[in-house]
Amino acid sequence: MEYDNAIKNRLKRIEGQVRGVLGMLEEGKDCREIVTQLTAIRTAVDRTVGTVIGSNLQHCIQEELEQGHSPDKVIKEAVELLVKSR
Repeated sequence: MEYDNAIKNRLKRIEGQVRGVLGMLEEGKDCREIVTQLTAIRTAVDRTVGTVIGSNLQHCIQEELEQGHSPDKVIKEAVELLVKSR
């Protein structure tokens, strides 16, 4: 499966946020500021997980339908991935 640039850009942004938090730790910033940034990172990761699963789900369902199969199994797996990611 090929991923679009939007997902890659999200991950690069998250990578930058993580580097920023590491810098904050080295500078001895206040824990509230660090927790705020970590919460933002977690939210960004959660949204990215949802986007990746959504993209894959659409692709996988299309494949199942083209092969004459029911998409039920793919949908069930996607839901399990979403639940597991939390």
